[in-house]
Amino acid sequence: MKKIILKKTKFDDVGIQKSYKINYEQDLNLSQYDAVMHSKGPALVIAGAGTGKTRTLIYRVSRLIEDGIPPESILLLTFTRKASQEMLSRAALLLDGRAESVSGGTFHSFASLILRQYAQVMGYASNFTILDQSDSQDVINLLRHEFAGKNEKRRFPTKATISKIWSLAVNTQSQVDELIEEQFPWYLNETDKIKELIFKYVEYKKRYQLMDYDDLLLNLLFLMKNHPDILEKINKKYTQVMVDEYQDTNRLQHEIILYLAGKNKNVLAVGDDAQSIYSFRGANYQNIMFFPDSFEECKIYKIEENYRSIQPILNFSNTLMSSAIFKYEKNLFSKRESTEMPKIISSQTERMQSKFLVQQILEHREENIPLEDMAILFRSSFHAFDLEIELEKANIPFRKFGGLKFMEVAHVKDIIAYLRILANPIDAVSWQRVLKILPGVGPMTVDKVLEQISDNQVNTNDYTQLDSSLRSFEHIHKLFKNLGEVSKSKLSIADKTALLTEYYRPYLQEKYDDWQKRWKDLETLISISERYRSLDNFLNELSLDPPNESVSELTPESKEEEYLTLSTIHSAKGLEWRVVFLIWALEGKFPSSKSTDSLDQMEEERRLFYVACTRAKDYLYVTYPTNIFDRESGFVLSEPSRFLENITDEFAERYVITEEEEEE
Repeated sequence: MKKIILKKTKFDDVGIQKSYKINYEQDLNLSQYDAVMHSKGPALVIAGAGTGKTRTLIYRVSRLIEDGIPPESILLLTFTRKASQEMLSRAALLLDGRAESVSGGTFHSFASLILRQYAQVMGYASNFTILDQSDSQDVINLLRHEFAGKNEKRRFPTKATISKIWSLAVNTQSQVDELIEEQFPWYLNETDKIKELIFKYVEYKKRYQLMDYDDLLLNLLFLMKNHPDILEKINKKYTQVMVDEYQDTNRLQHEIILYLAGKNKNVLAVGDDAQSIYSFRGANYQNIMFFPDSFEECKIYKIEENYRSIQPILNFSNTLMSSAIFKYEKNLFSKRESTEMPKIISSQTERMQSKFLVQQILEHREENIPLEDMAILFRSSFHAFDLEIELEKANIPFRKFGGLKFMEVAHVKDIIAYLRILANPIDAVSWQRVLKILPGVGPMTVDKVLEQISDNQVNTNDYTQLDSSLRSFEHIHKLFKNLGEVSKSKLSIADKTALLTEYYRPYLQEKYDDWQKRWKDLETLISISERYRSLDNFLNELSLDPPNESVSELTPESKEEEYLTLSTIHSAKGLEWRVVFLIWALEGKFPSSKSTDSLDQMEEERRLFYVACTRAKDYLYVTYPTNIFDRESGFVLSEPSRFLENITDEFAERYVITEEEEEE
């Protein structure tokens, strides 16, 4: 007779089917479904270009919530606030309002949130000021003068170079002297002075309650490393961590993830090794390649079905990456079959290349493909200069992605400086900026005022002790008075911003001939401020994720205008167009001649080429001129990019541009 025994099992093993509101099997392909249903432990999702990476993350957020994971315990880290907000709003529509409670944001915004919560532990007040890149360079420049003055025979590094050295050292977790030796060897003799300047820069920020972007990550890591009790609280709060675009993480961010993973290691990273193109910002390609080594028992999921491009474009792109040395094997495929092949087109000169591009754009326009569905991509911004002239001649409207961004424009930064003083009255960087606006105020006067502010002798609410012997005292006194009135008022953030812009208007009118155009930028800033009830939140979000476009691109009416996109490939990542022209696919230009001596850099150039090609949905053109002008040699023959060597007639059609006389 058989004995009856009880065998312990799990819920999933018994004959009860979990009931989900969302039909995951129907809405996802098999690869996406497997990644979405991953439950516990570390996982790496290799999601090729156009394979529905965002959809996979959205559905996994929803699935976790449906399985009873508290939404506030889910942390979704992205590289832009826009990406995070889009994912969570789509998850909310897919499931219900619970997804809105998911913690989502950039690494920097998450770091800011935690650091403000535990600011006192780090020796900061919770209202510390976040410096953007321009502000941090201004501080470096202020401190730099005493070092630069001692180097009359040798050029001392600029503020931008010092900033880059410090930022790369932080984000790659490298020693400053090692970094200078490897990447800035021409400044080797200045190493000690650079290190001393950086030390003073760090001290200055601490003194005035300032953190730059790099400090946010560095201090977050320090907090988690050195305060186990706080780390335990963070790990208890966030039990499921997801990271988007893992190929773009730097060494510091990777280390932060190791701590956020906690004991349960519930980390799911999504990325594509073939799209790792930001090493110049400190991104570490090895993070995604060695992710499974960092997390034992890591499961790897590959998503290869592409929903963007026709199959011939994918065949072209797959062939490009087949020669990559260090990669995850994958083969993108699509259900979008087509006889339209990618085209490799050579022209005799750059001028001829530009004329062809204009002609082809107009032909596609006649085929009812709008200009906004077309893009011209290039390795470097100057590659498009000749083309811009031809586009102007043909009256083809275009927008070129590059140049100053909205938050980097001087007049916008001036108003932000006023607001920052209201939030942090000892913000020395902002005081320097607004004081220098005043007539007759120079560095010595600024230093005297800053000294009084630092010693708590004066502030915006009490400026009776302001030194009356100061040069331009009346102007300085009026500035304190105006800021004090705004600070004390019960006005909304938008009204305060509007009032400050009115104070600023006379200076704007006097300094700029195009002040009316600049005034529209300030009106846009006021409009943005209307979304916020807290000044700290407003400034925090502007610092962490500023509007990237100019004012004309932020206004609703501009969205109705039709325009062609000109963009560097780095700026085009994540975007798509029906028609893509990749220009200057020329040896020495793409890949850049600066990359030919380094295997790692050459591999990144290949990935950059791949990213450009995978932006195309229906039409892909790769062009290059065969004769290019050299200042010393005149016109010289050039070679097509080495990345085209393996592209046989099976994967692309080749054409040579010729000019014909039009029949009358």
